[in-house]
Formats: sequence, structure tokens, C-alpha cells
Amino acid sequence: MRALALITVLMVGGLLFYGLPDFPDWGDPVSPASTHLSPFYIEQGAADTHAPNVVTAVLAYYRGYDTMFEAAVIFSAGLACFFLLRTFQQKSEETRLYRHIPTGVTLRIEEGGKTPAGSEEFEPIDSHWVPYDMIINMTCRLIVPFVQLFALYVIAHGHYSPGGGFQGGVLFGAAIILFAISHDLRSVFRRLQEKAVMFLSAVGVLIYAGTGVVCLVLGGNFLDYSFLAGMLGVDAVMARSHGILIIEIGVGLAVMAVMVMLYYNLSSAGRHDEGL
Repeated sequence: MRALALITVLMVGGLLFYGLPDFPDWGDPVSPASTHLSPFYIEQGAADTHAPNVVTAVLAYYRGYDTMFEAAVIFSAGLACFFLLRTFQQKSEETRLYRHIPTGVTLRIEEGGKTPAGSEEFEPIDSHWVPYDMIINMTCRLIVPFVQLFALYVIAHGHYSPGGGFQGGVLFGAAIILFAISHDLRSVFRRLQEKAVMFLSAVGVLIYAGTGVVCLVLGGNFLDYSFLAGMLGVDAVMARSHGILIIEIGVGLAVMAVMVMLYYNLSSAGRHDEGL
């Protein structure tokens, strides 16, 4: 198998190098991309999509298929990492740890010992539990909401300034990871469980693809947002702008969820029972 894989790689690499001379030089002003596509995008982008940010117009409208498959690749990669990293081994019950909430003292219960399961003053922890730190916790509690608001702004404002679903999704995922680092994994699970993260990652891709399907149902081409005009009550140009926003929201959800899912599994070695 290794020999076959090596031969395949060498053959494909040889074909790529064989076709390399046919590519235009880097930055060639007379290349097809510079003489046909780029001027059209720059001149028609704002008129067609009502988006002054030509990058967003290109990625979310003119090259909508490509961006949709990028979101699908992110989802597929996250799903592959989930199957590779996630373990479902039952946690050993020989030794259990509990934290006394008022004092922060850790109580160790050996096998067969009586556990304070019904007491509100104790909470179950683990060997990698993160001790409480007032300064870190309060600082992160103040920062996280602003990071999340900025992430939403980046997603919603991608038409007019640098930003969009990929950038906003990364920021939103980073805010959740910051909360997990400053507290512990269990605190994040109480707010965003693993099933919810998996669901959101799939919903993000479905929002993108579903928008294209709706365009088809309304008689247009796939991802031709102008056919959403009747449904949204706007003209064709503004419908493209709204369609870009819809698919950016889907991309943001997918990116955020995949980031959080990767952190869940990497930080706990796939067991989801550790503090970090």
C-alpha cells in the first residue's frame, strides 16, 4: 500500500509540474484573470450585490459554489477529527473528587465510600479541575460578551468592511474557548453541549445549501439570490445582499461549532471529563 501511495503521489505531482509552465506568471497584468474577471468584479460587484466590499461579493455571490464547498470541507474535517479523537470509554469510579463550594476544599472519595451527591455544597470535579481565580474569571466574564458582540458585527458587516462568516465564526468560537480556559470544560458543557455543537455545525452548512435550494424552488439558479426578492419583499439587487448575509450566518455557525468541537476533544483527549 505504501508503494502504491508513493507511486500515486509521484504521478500526480509530475502532472502538476508538467502543467505548471502553462500558468501565467505571478501578478501578470495580461493574464485572463486580470483582463476579464477582475475588472468585471470591481466594476459590477457593488451594482450587482449592493456590497461595497468586493471580496465579500466575489466569495459569497460570484464564487458562491466555491465558498459553500469550503464550508462543507470545514464541517467534514471537524467530523473526521471527531471520529478520530472522541473516545467513549467509561470513566473509572475507583476514586471520585468533589469540591466544597464555600471553601474550595477538594474531597477525595475512595471506592465504596459515601459520596455527597445530594449536597448542594459539593460539586463533582476531576483531577484536571481548574481552581477558581476571581481576577481571571471576572475579567473573562467581562471580555467574552464583547468578543461575541464583535463576532456578530463582523458577520453582519462583512458586506461593507473586512469580515464575514469565516472571521466572525472564528471570533465567536474563540470567545467560547476563552470562557472554557478561564473556567473549566464542565462549565461550558452546561451552556453548550456536545450534541448542540454537532447540530450547529451541520445547520450552518444546511443554511448555505438550503438558500441555494430555495432559489431553485423559486425558479432561479442555485445560489442566485435575486430570486429571493419576492420572498423578502425587496428588489433583485437588495435580495442578493440579503442572500449574502444569510449564507454568511450559516458559514459563521459552521466555523464556530467546528472550532468548539475541536477544542472539546483536544483539551480532554476525547474524553470530555477534564477541566481544561
